[in-house]
Amino acid sequence: MPPQIVDSHCHLDFPDFDDTRAEVIDRAVAAGVTRMVTICTRLRHEPQVRAIAEAHDPVFYAAGTHPMSAAEEPMATVDQLVALAAHPKFVGIGETGLDYHYTADSAEVQKQSLRRHIDAARATGLPLIVHARDADAEIAAILREGHANGPYSCVMHCFSSGAGLARAALDLGFYLSMSGIAAFPRSQELRDIFAAAPVERILVETDSPYLAPPPHRGRRNEPAHTVHTARVGAELFGLSYADFAAQTTANFDRLFAKAAAWKAAA
Repeated sequence: MPPQIVDSHCHLDFPDFDDTRAEVIDRAVAAGVTRMVTICTRLRHEPQVRAIAEAHDPVFYAAGTHPMSAAEEPMATVDQLVALAAHPKFVGIGETGLDYHYTADSAEVQKQSLRRHIDAARATGLPLIVHARDADAEIAAILREGHANGPYSCVMHCFSSGAGLARAALDLGFYLSMSGIAAFPRSQELRDIFAAAPVERILVETDSPYLAPPPHRGRRNEPAHTVHTARVGAELFGLSYADFAAQTTANFDRLFAKAAAWKAAA
């Protein structure tokens, strides 16, 4: 059996997987990706995402309002997010965050939504899952502000921002998640940011169906491809693939303790 590793962020409910979802999950497990967290980005889709986690033992889920959808969706309440967390396979709050690349016009709504998700993460003890694009300084400020109001845990999902935001997140005790972007040939600056971080704070993910790493770049991504990004990560930290897989799995279990407890009880 290959070394076990975790895809900490994917979107198995997306239509890209409608005809092959079971096969995609089976391929992931065969590749050593024994757990996957599928992310709900619009709360009205939570029942469908929950059903996938319920139907497949290796799959866990999280839910929140994606920042690019914040102006289109009803504003999530803290109570609503806390209620969702009662499900035994619900393991994270989000994804949330700020995205000013395409949706800067909804900045104020995005900030309000992010603050509510922070409050829900603090209330539930579940990790916050943050999407960041073209808003580094404001995200860092809001994350610090939220932490000053009471500690919470967090992963900067699909991290591809600057060194300043990486340092701000790490200083708060947060984690950085490595996606296929880190494996792209032109991503050396991003690889340098990851290499400067403690390996104990690194996760890996696919963000599938997006961002397939080489040799699958340009095609649909899927959780089995976690291994390609992880091999790049192993090289960055001077580890064997098996050791890097074990380290990032231990990191996941520390951050996503609810998923770890489920596995231990299974």
